[in-house]
This record gives sequence, structure tokens and C-alpha cells, in this order.
Amino acid sequence: MDKTLFGNFPLSQTQAIVWNDMDALQHINNTVYFRYFEDVRVVMLDALGVFDDIKTTQIGPVVASTRCDYRAPLVYPDTITTVAWVEDIQAKKYTMKYQIFSHQQARCVAEGEALIVYCDFKSGKSTSIPSHTVEALESYKKSDV
Repeated sequence: MDKTLFGNFPLSQTQAIVWNDMDALQHINNTVYFRYFEDVRVVMLDALGVFDDIKTTQIGPVVASTRCDYRAPLVYPDTITTVAWVEDIQAKKYTMKYQIFSHQQARCVAEGEALIVYCDFKSGKSTSIPSHTVEALESYKKSDV
């Protein structure tokens, strides 16, 4: 697949789609796209050291809302690349944007986003994103170049 379709994004995850993720209509079930979003989000969170932070501070990100716009169905066999970037970083939240590209179709098959809110898991309330995480999140903003 031509990487110029998705070469300008700070984060990407390439994976084969799985046959048993197809539904009765013989395409990948709509709920699986959210797992693809999660897969690339976890790559970023791991790179940011968020899982280690959670162990020591009991503060971390939760998905407050998410959505997906489906552009074309995915069918096994295929390989996808999910790209992602961060927008609108605020004191307690940020937005992640996603696009899923089918290698077989050579196009974007879905776009989505998630609102990520930082939470103090002890109190169950929202809290500020740690400053070192905010600084690191800046590197995941999409470049216009």
C-alpha cells in the first residue's frame, strides 16, 4: 500500500484483520473498529509511560466518549493501518482522532475520535493531566507538513 496515504501521522499501527471478527453479513463487525482505535491508543499510552504512572499515582486516562464514521466495509483477508493523533489538549482532557486504512482497498475505510479524560481512580473524579504527560502529548499532534 502506498504509505503516502497515511505517512503524515504521528502514530500508526498495522495489523491483519481477523476472520472471526466478521459478522453474519460477512464484513468486519462495526464494534471491532473501536478495538482498532484502542489498539493504536494503547501503543501511545504505553510510549507515554501512562501505565507505570497509574500504578504509582492511581491517575490515568478514561474514554469519556467515542464515535466512528464508517466509509467502507472491511472483509477478511486484509491488512489495515490505523493512524492517530491528538488534538485539543486541555487541563483535564484531550481528543484523539483516528483513521483506518485498508491495504486491499487502498483507502480510508473509517474515521473516528475519542474524548479522553484524566481520572483520579481513588476519588472517581476528573483530575489534571500530569505536566510530563501533557508535554509528551504535544509530540502526537498531527503535522500539517
